[in-house]
Amino acid sequence: MIRVRNLKKVYQTRFGENLVFEDLNFDLAMGERLGILGRNGAGKSTLVRLISGAERPTEGTIESDISISWPLAFSGAFQHQLTGIDNIRFISRIYDQDFDRNLAFVEEFAELGPYLREPVMTYSSGMRARLAFAISMIIEFECFLIDEISAVGDARFHDRCNFELFEKRADRAMIIISHDAAYVRDHCNRWGVLHDGKLVQYDDFEVAYADFKELIGWKPPPGWPQIQVSTA
Repeated sequence: MIRVRNLKKVYQTRFGENLVFEDLNFDLAMGERLGILGRNGAGKSTLVRLISGAERPTEGTIESDISISWPLAFSGAFQHQLTGIDNIRFISRIYDQDFDRNLAFVEEFAELGPYLREPVMTYSSGMRARLAFAISMIIEFECFLIDEISAVGDARFHDRCNFELFEKRADRAMIIISHDAAYVRDHCNRWGVLHDGKLVQYDDFEVAYADFKELIGWKPPPGWPQIQVSTA
């Protein structure tokens, strides 16, 4: 279980304080998948970084008795001067994992070929995301943080990611943020809308998505295809 209580995040800028959000409260249990909708700059990625431990909250607490991944498709924890293989070796040691087994999995899954033997600093953003996702799958976390993974790679890679996450690890807790509303709809069983520093939670995607569009004042242009939210 993850317990978020009275969470607040403020960044100091040269223009003064920038309040990202405040008074966020929610629990997340094993098997629950919380999808968060919000416009750019609403604080979705900031929330994921706080839960991962990459950043500290300004106020409030995050308590957990389950293991939590780093944000998938986020490579900030890599040693960019080291090769992909050296990063796999380092993480395998940290988590007491079998390096040879992990290397074989990452080589097959990430499909980076000889680039695994090159410094990560030479990778494109997509290559770093592939490596980050593959390494995330070698550690059996109990909660996965998914930050726009649907934007990484081609359709075949998406299918492989979805199989690893949503089929092989269907019993895990997840927090998913994405600009793709259909992706959030299809892969979550709870939803939240983060807007103007507040998080409102929903058990029904249709209601959450309608409120989200109303809050941001979004109206489809003429001829814009409508998202189909019916589960029938």
